[in-house]
Amino acid sequence: MKEHVLICIFANAGSAFGNGSAYAVGIVNIIKAFYGRNISFLAGWLLIITTQVLGYGWAGLLRKYVVEPAHMWWPSTLVQVSLFRALHEKDDKNDRRMTRAKFFLIILICSFVWYLVPGYLFTTLTSISWICWIFSKSVTAQQIGSGLRGLGLGAFTLDWSAVASFLFSPLISPFFAIVNVFVGYVLIIYIAIPVAYWGLDLYNASRFPIFSSHLFTAQGQKYNITAIVNDKFEIDLAKYGEQGRINLSMFFALTYGFGFATIASTMTHVALFYGREIYDRYRASHTGKEDIHTRLMRKYKDIPSWWFYALLAATFVVSLVLCIFLNDQVQMPWWGLLFAGAMAFIFTLPISIITATTNQTPGLNIITEYVMGLIYPGRPIANVCFKTYGYMSMAQAVSFLNDFKLGHYMKIPPRSMFLVQFIGTILAGTINIAVAWWLLNSIENICQDDLLPADSPWTCPGDRVFFDASVIWGLVGPKRIFGSLGNYPAMNWFFLGGALGPVIVWLLHKTFPKQSWIPLINLPVLLGATGMMPPATPLNYNAWILVGTIFNFFVFRYRKKWWQRYNYILSAALDAGVAFMAILLYFSVGMENRSVTWWGTEGEHCELATCPTAKGIMVDGCPVK
Repeated sequence: MKEHVLICIFANAGSAFGNGSAYAVGIVNIIKAFYGRNISFLAGWLLIITTQVLGYGWAGLLRKYVVEPAHMWWPSTLVQVSLFRALHEKDDKNDRRMTRAKFFLIILICSFVWYLVPGYLFTTLTSISWICWIFSKSVTAQQIGSGLRGLGLGAFTLDWSAVASFLFSPLISPFFAIVNVFVGYVLIIYIAIPVAYWGLDLYNASRFPIFSSHLFTAQGQKYNITAIVNDKFEIDLAKYGEQGRINLSMFFALTYGFGFATIASTMTHVALFYGREIYDRYRASHTGKEDIHTRLMRKYKDIPSWWFYALLAATFVVSLVLCIFLNDQVQMPWWGLLFAGAMAFIFTLPISIITATTNQTPGLNIITEYVMGLIYPGRPIANVCFKTYGYMSMAQAVSFLNDFKLGHYMKIPPRSMFLVQFIGTILAGTINIAVAWWLLNSIENICQDDLLPADSPWTCPGDRVFFDASVIWGLVGPKRIFGSLGNYPAMNWFFLGGALGPVIVWLLHKTFPKQSWIPLINLPVLLGATGMMPPATPLNYNAWILVGTIFNFFVFRYRKKWWQRYNYILSAALDAGVAFMAILLYFSVGMENRSVTWWGTEGEHCELATCPTAKGIMVDGCPVK
């Protein structure tokens, strides 16, 4: 069983937390596919390896704070623990219930077979937006009902990949975390956005789609980004003046505002609710009371601290070489690397604590982009490199700590964990850049969704968001968007609101200590509920909240024995079935671009959801008011 655990950790070590592949691959993708410029394979490889390995150093230094404490339970690891036990441990012969291994196999087969339907034969089942079907000519109705390009009211899915693709499986998230996400989701999507868009027409919101990550001119047209980039890969202010200020959809603007609030509330929340514990563990990290897992792990040789120090030092040296000698390709100065590393280290502990207790991980992407955009504006690649070193090294640290906790539960020798994670990270990063390089150089118009044929799968929605962010924060800069030179300076007040929010919750908790529900209000999770949007959509959230509530409230409360025995196995089996069928579909029909064409494969039929509602704004394919 321990060998099996190590194999899984080895396979998972190179993926960015929740992203499936190395985050820095996005830098290579946007340079080559969106900006139409060049970056060398060596520079891309060094970016990926250093950003992935840097987080490993942070993780090693913080293990005793977020791995050894028993109440840092890391919910996602319990799914894997349940699966390993189901596959390797024999059930009691006198137990007449279905064995966990048999249950896993049955669900895996069902999930595998079913995904052929929404994954290929009847893709409309991925997003069923019945309001669009009824009101086929109403822009407003489709904005409300579209699950992929609108507010998703009433939209649902029969595709497990849509349920679990962005927020992890809802079966493994604690119900209090689901409630926090639900409250934040409703606050943002069904209160803040409708009021700002239809009620106040804030920032001329009706000139643009209600839900979009694209950038627009003041007349509702898509912004021509390449036209404002000069030969030095910096902003051309004259061309920028001709097109005018960049405008965001109401959804995109508010997403950034709540992102500001999330990062501010993270620090305040952890300081107030976990500050004393962190301080106590710092003072007596090895003399405090140990749980059974920590005591059992003492039989193994621990990883010497100098291993992590050496790894950190070596990674920083290689990163500095990249920034100094290949600066023409990455743009980031050497001091930017040091600053990014400092930010990542400061935030790793509080965000690890939140992940370990709620299974939700607030990101540093917005704050890193903002800071670098203020200090070093006009350079898009420098900005995304800074974000990747600052944000992704933190996210990788959280991912490594998650694996350390799995090894803690499964009693894996720490030194074996170190080698498996390190080697797996190097190998996976190399494969990531090799595959991306092959795709970028072999598929014509990859990621260009305006040019590709309608049935092409190569639209790259995640990289589209990554590209738009590089424009907002790096090329144009926050001063020209969120500062006095931009349209959205009021969004900065969200920082103050986010910082003060946990103080109010903490004061309520101290005033009413017998109210056990008050400490469960987790504002970093609540305010960051829609942090995965985009590329996640309201459809994903609707399904995730519904399924999570059914299993982690109703089934947990009324069929607790079934939940304890099968819930995590069900989650793992559904994921595995979809993964195997997705691979089979890709190699059998995806590579040959073979598709089935009929009404059920033409999307959710909400074409008007991307249209503006303001009078006089003309957009191709949209009715004119």
